[in-house]
Amino acid sequence: MSILVIDVGTSGLRAAIVTPDAQVEHVHYRMLPGSSPAPGLAEFDATAMGRAVLDVAGATLASNKDRIDAVGIAAQRASTVVWDRSTGEPVGPALGWQDLRTVFECIMAKADHGLALAPNQSATKLVWLLNTYDPGRSRDLLFGTVDTWLAWVVSGGELHITDHTNAAVTGLYDMGTRTWSERACKVLGVPMEMLPTIVDSSGDLGRASALDGAPMIGGLAGDQQASLVGQGCVTPGLAKITFGTGGMLDLCTGTRAPAQHRRSAHGTFPIVAWTRNGEANWGVEAVMLSAGTNVEWLRDDLGIIATAADSHDVAAQCESTDGVQYVPALFGLGTPNWDYGARGTLLGITRGTGRAHIVRAVLEGVAQRGADLVEAAESDTGLSIPSLRIDGGMSENPTFVQALANATGRPVEVSPVAEATTLGAGYLAGLAAGTWSHLDQVADSWTPAIIVEPNGSLDRDRWRQAVERSARWIPDLSALDF
Repeated sequence: MSILVIDVGTSGLRAAIVTPDAQVEHVHYRMLPGSSPAPGLAEFDATAMGRAVLDVAGATLASNKDRIDAVGIAAQRASTVVWDRSTGEPVGPALGWQDLRTVFECIMAKADHGLALAPNQSATKLVWLLNTYDPGRSRDLLFGTVDTWLAWVVSGGELHITDHTNAAVTGLYDMGTRTWSERACKVLGVPMEMLPTIVDSSGDLGRASALDGAPMIGGLAGDQQASLVGQGCVTPGLAKITFGTGGMLDLCTGTRAPAQHRRSAHGTFPIVAWTRNGEANWGVEAVMLSAGTNVEWLRDDLGIIATAADSHDVAAQCESTDGVQYVPALFGLGTPNWDYGARGTLLGITRGTGRAHIVRAVLEGVAQRGADLVEAAESDTGLSIPSLRIDGGMSENPTFVQALANATGRPVEVSPVAEATTLGAGYLAGLAAGTWSHLDQVADSWTPAIIVEPNGSLDRDRWRQAVERSARWIPDLSALDF
């Protein structure tokens, strides 16, 4: 009884088998980077994505000899696809979640109608696509985030669905009623009939008719929520951070609905963590706008390391940064500051500062931002995070993981698989198929690859001074508030 998982990120996608003993096997990966036709724009070819998904899923199924009981889908959130209902063809490019072409529209939606929308959400991207390709609203078009598009593709056009974890980050979702917001759709001119049906994250969601054997689609979730489940964070107070290009902390808060549906005092957002049997489990999310991007900067732009893995070896050449501080604000600061005009800052350089000090400072700066996210989530929820679970590319860097333990002052548990999204989507589908009977079994399956205890501390007061130096560098961007 195995689960096929389709896991689509921002720059690539994979298919894999999740076994009943929570192993990830038969992985087939395909790079699928988007394009940026102009600064601030992020697009991708949804048709090419669909073909690639069918290719890697077929390859994984061919290499696996066990019976497939269900399919789980995890996907990047808020990226926006619009396609023709009858032909299944996208009307134009899909807009990635990083796309910033609708910043002005978000500002006007708040000023004119009191709608709090961010450019990384789907709502204004959908409006842009409609205004560009169907200004008269005369075509029979469908909207979906990436999970919706993938369900459509693997079902042979039979399913037009999304789950609550994805719907809740579109800007078109009412968290109070857990349905599409009629008011938001009316204000924005979005026909509600083009929106997908909202379903549970785990359940019998339909058949993957385009795949061999037409297995049941049993799991559907946004990538961060899938990672939360994949790391066994299914009881209140358990949290994970995924350190990829950016960094996302997600904290499980339980079945009690959030008191407010907007950004909280310390910069976190309420999220739907998952739904099952019609019941929602909630969480909060804290955001780091750049994490692994800073290591890429060291490698690709400064050229002081040859590979991302070299950052550990180089940083290990010195025991401390000798006072050098780095603020990883290449795209601004997210939680708790939310300052889009902040910029990356390197402070405390002397004549004795060397390559190793700078590399270590970058890794420690990302770790300090991780501690910011932990503190914000605890402050906004009143929950204590006893230990921190992590996945993503940077989780494989020993110097970084130790710095994170020292910055947060708590144990760091490293995921046994670098991309826990795949495992989480497998759990959600497996719960629907009976591979696992209860979330307690998911929690009990958590076995970290390593637990790193603090062996020192990083100066948090000095860090806050450095953050203040990086703030408001571009005042016009700092003035933006979504």
